[in-house]
Amino acid sequence: MVLPGSRYARRKLAYQLWAYVVIHVLVYPEDAREDMSAFLQTLKEPVARKAIRYLKDQKSEWLGRVTVLEGRRVRHRFWQPGGGYDRNITGIDALRAMIDYIHANPVRRGLVARAEDWEWSSARWYAGLRPVKLEIDARVLTELQMG
Repeated sequence: MVLPGSRYARRKLAYQLWAYVVIHVLVYPEDAREDMSAFLQTLKEPVARKAIRYLKDQKSEWLGRVTVLEGRRVRHRFWQPGGGYDRNITGIDALRAMIDYIHANPVRRGLVARAEDWEWSSARWYAGLRPVKLEIDARVLTELQMG
């Protein structure tokens, strides 16, 4: 299974996926750096819809974790409100640190013992485990090897 919207967002808006743990992503804009909000919307909307549908159908006990009250309206919010917490990475050491931080999130949360055990993480790809839910754009390896 591929995350909905990921291929479309990457192809149409020219971004490379370099690391992820659902719900963190590290992307590299190839051409249109000003389209970050469009990229995030294109990626996040279908993921949120599918995740919420899954929670409603299969894991109702988890649905409360994404349920918020906005005035009188009950909503399900998969992502944090706002545009995200983007960072500009300016060096290879910062890139490695960001990838390690992203991959360690499920371990820090006590969900798995090793980052590559979390099936919704690019840590599996970096560890050479296949198949993966989402292929990483291999240019990141060139960047990491150059550093």
